[in-house]
Amino acid sequence: MNWKKLIEAAERGGGDFSKEPVEQNDLCAMPFSSGTTGMSKGVMLTHRNLVANLCSTLFSVTREMEGKVTTLGLIPFFHIYGITGICCATLRSKGKVVVMGRFELKKFLNALITHEVTFAPIVPPIILSLVKNPIVDGFDLTKLKLQAVMTAAAPLAPELLSAFQHKFPGVSVHEAYGLTEHSCITLTLATKGLGSVHKNSVGFILPNLEVKFIDPDTGRSLPRNTPGELCVRSQCVMQGYYKQVDETAHTIDKNGWLHTGDIGFIDDEENVFIIDRIKELIKYKGFQVAPAELEAILLSHSSVEDAAVVPIPDEDAGEIPGASVVLIPGAKESEEDIMNYVANNAAHYKKVRVVHFVKTIPKSPSGKIMRRLIKDKMIQKIKTTSSTKSQNV
Repeated sequence: MNWKKLIEAAERGGGDFSKEPVEQNDLCAMPFSSGTTGMSKGVMLTHRNLVANLCSTLFSVTREMEGKVTTLGLIPFFHIYGITGICCATLRSKGKVVVMGRFELKKFLNALITHEVTFAPIVPPIILSLVKNPIVDGFDLTKLKLQAVMTAAAPLAPELLSAFQHKFPGVSVHEAYGLTEHSCITLTLATKGLGSVHKNSVGFILPNLEVKFIDPDTGRSLPRNTPGELCVRSQCVMQGYYKQVDETAHTIDKNGWLHTGDIGFIDDEENVFIIDRIKELIKYKGFQVAPAELEAILLSHSSVEDAAVVPIPDEDAGEIPGASVVLIPGAKESEEDIMNYVANNAAHYKKVRVVHFVKTIPKSPSGKIMRRLIKDKMIQKIKTTSSTKSQNV
């Protein structure tokens, strides 16, 4: 079915398309890539792309498991995690999807209990709420039928994972990694027989996929346990960005490798680890600082409810790590206290140089931190503070 013909038919009031031939390489969906690090771009996905991703993702689902999963449909269905990872994957396995319009902690917990949800694909900010929000303690968690949660779309701090497992000991946590340009899931722990599971890994390489890690400056392939840019090649790779030929060529090379822009490595037991995005790494005096590492340290502080770290331009260092921090109600710590806490738990060049307390951390519907917005606000606040000090001198 030609997209233009479909639009024209819709304008005429509809039409009978039951006899229209559907080719595997026809455009099936066009979700937009996240705008957290650049302008949003339409991602052209074919029927083959989505079916290939489901075949890889669901390879370990046996006939005995079909029809026995109730999945929470919280992630928006316009997001690739929602439409492929939740909706299509559950329906393909003959399961049931319990749809929620938006996240509210009380409604979320009620939905899990009332509808006997067994599998909940969520994001790290929700795990953070389940661990730190006192509302959770008002529910009878023994009524939960939840067997597993899958977390993706943003890094999960190791300390946060441990805290969740302590509070919900009967619920397994499957970390996963995927991207819109690859039709959804690319790596996941929700598999069997593929090595020794490491809880801080985002998973193993799924079947029918090729993965390599390269030096982003030279393009040279790197050995195991050596951080580099993650590249993937498979039938799941998008056709390209809609009407953006140059951006497509920059992302998919001539050999069909999709360059993800994410830095990670694979260990000797096939576990894959994601460190951070290339564009988000902070360059402090030539050293590379991963925001996700500092955010994990900040979230381990008992008074910190949420945090985000971004690069702040600096004349001497090039960039310095700056943190927006949300404190729990009643916390007495100062900004200097928070900086000292990080300094005591990180290498000298990695410590946070600026801390601003905020009410909330802005995030996209999929749970990704909106770093551009945070960075702009922090820079503006620094300029305003500096201007005020100059006027008072």
